Amino acid sequence: MDPRAELSEFLRTRRARLTPADVGIAQFGRRRRVPGLRREELAQLAGVSVAYYTRLEQGNGRNVSVEVLDAISAALKLSDAEHAHLLHLAKPTPGRRRPSPQRQQVRPALLELLSTIDSVPAYIWGRRTDVLAWNRTASALFGDWDSRAPQDRNWARIVFLDPSSRTLFADWQAKASDVVGQLRLDAGQHAGDPVLNELIGELSVRSTEFRTMWAAHNVKRKTHAAMTFTHPLVGEIALHYETFALPGDQDQFLSTYHAEPASPSAEALRLLASWGTDAAVARN
Repeated sequence: MDPRAELSEFLRTRRARLTPADVGIAQFGRRRRVPGLRREELAQLAGVSVAYYTRLEQGNGRNVSVEVLDAISAALKLSDAEHAHLLHLAKPTPGRRRPSPQRQQVRPALLELLSTIDSVPAYIWGRRTDVLAWNRTASALFGDWDSRAPQDRNWARIVFLDPSSRTLFADWQAKASDVVGQLRLDAGQHAGDPVLNELIGELSVRSTEFRTMWAAHNVKRKTHAAMTFTHPLVGEIALHYETFALPGDQDQFLSTYHAEPASPSAEALRLLASWGTDAAVARN
């Protein structure tokens, strides 16, 4: 992917989603030919010249300062994740090492940790939304990850290419949007990652929905939320998830899911944990 084109499209789509009313600009009669703020309006809000902002939106962020980017971010009402994405696009870290095409490795101590919290679904994921390690209860909830080929243990491929995901996630659209938003973050940080570029190309060819979501340039970093599942064994189950960055590898994260105590979902989760243990014993 071309970083200049990515910066240009990101700024253009962020500007297009704002209306004058969103930023306190009075609108008088004249109909707008395009949606969103005009460049001159955004430049005025950020305190920069129209020519300067125009060069930036054309992808020329080479000499822009962090202070100017902060001002533009505030004017565009960017989220923390979007602000970080803008910084990565406009001011990529010099000499940053290109990610290895090999799958990331999980430390043995973290694998032990996963097995000790087997009463709740938990897994470790990394760059490109790759699922790197999991416990038995996670496999019972999300499907048998052991049976998938390593390259298919990837949330983007699961959500957009596995039809069963549309049943499992009660709000499939929200899950899909989260996955695409995370891939956008990865693309901003690792623009030269050939494996990520190949994944995005594959999904763009095989999924119209992915292609549409990707073109929107939305960026998300989901750290916690509620999620509802429709599981083939236990039916509807409402869980809360929490995601933690792991020490030792800035691109690895631990996600855990739990139910409200004494709720029907807690009982369903207990049954899933028991089923996951029984299935693992049967395989052995």
